[in-house]
Amino acid sequence: MENELEVKLEEKSIKPTTMRLLVLKKLVESTVAVSLNDLESKFDRADKATLYRTLKTFEKKKLIHSIEDGTGAVKYALCEEGCECEPKDQHTHFHCIKCNETFCLTQSKIPAASIPAGFKALSVSMVYQGICGNCS
Repeated sequence: MENELEVKLEEKSIKPTTMRLLVLKKLVESTVAVSLNDLESKFDRADKATLYRTLKTFEKKKLIHSIEDGTGAVKYALCEEGCECEPKDQHTHFHCIKCNETFCLTQSKIPAASIPAGFKALSVSMVYQGICGNCS
């Protein structure tokens, strides 16, 4: 699996350092979006600044996307294959108010809106709030 992770990083022109590989592995294994604090708690010796820079590098290279789910903590999840993080690529998310987990609903694309002439959408977000299947 480590070789696959290295290839994934190299495809995005990201140098595969040990920390980047570890963070990517956690993101691949996760079924929910993760915050910086979530990652920090999973690594004993990881520096918060290093984790933050790693996430920002992944986001800049369009390997992951950020989610603002209303909790005040930005969460991150892997992008789908071919995603360019443009508004047309965005999907909805679901935030569980009981367990505080945020899920990507990749099959539920955010519909295109009619935007006035002269306006340019840079990002779009839609988060459902409710109770997930595990908590209900």
